[in-house]
Amino acid sequence: MLKLLLFTLLLTSFVHARENPFFPVDSSQDIPVTTNQIQNIPPLKRISIELPSNARVLESVTLRYKNLDGSISTKSIDLEHSVDWHLPIFVSQNYCAQEQTKRVKKDSKKVLKSQKFRKILKLPFISFYEAGKKLKVKTNDKLLRHFLLVKPHRIVCDFKRDTDIRSYDKKAPKGSLFKRIRIGTHKGYYRVVIELDGYYAYEVKKEANGYLFTLH
Repeated sequence: MLKLLLFTLLLTSFVHARENPFFPVDSSQDIPVTTNQIQNIPPLKRISIELPSNARVLESVTLRYKNLDGSISTKSIDLEHSVDWHLPIFVSQNYCAQEQTKRVKKDSKKVLKSQKFRKILKLPFISFYEAGKKLKVKTNDKLLRHFLLVKPHRIVCDFKRDTDIRSYDKKAPKGSLFKRIRIGTHKGYYRVVIELDGYYAYEVKKEANGYLFTLH
């Protein structure tokens, strides 16, 4: 009878024994689940993000990343910086500073070169010269009205002139923000349509020899 009792107690102790007695019962809830499996993911070098043509201010940047335990987290940085949507946004790691400096110098040269006014269209009564976001319209004719239309985004200008001229349709040089200029005549005025390469606001300033259009 005593032997039977001892055998029962020994069997009960095996049933209630834990696999590892050195950790508390609920320890598995506090230890993050990790893995030693190696994932063949290429390292980040340099990626670019293109912005739409109506982007003007970069408010913040948010990165979404995976942790060692497989959970997902995010990190945000507030910026509030103006941007040019023509240029991509870059995200990089281990990017050579020397190469980056060369690229910045090269882009700076392009910007300086683009600030020089170049001719798009020249007629006896009106001519157009562009430089970056500026368009000089040289004419002695009075600007009656101007407004903006979309699809495609374009500036429409009416100039006073009592004459009958043929229609003009001129594509701008490669890289210009002013893609195309069209001219057509109406009774008492002629209409100039300036097609843009994206979404812009604009302002017009009267000058001695015409008008200066500036995109924003």
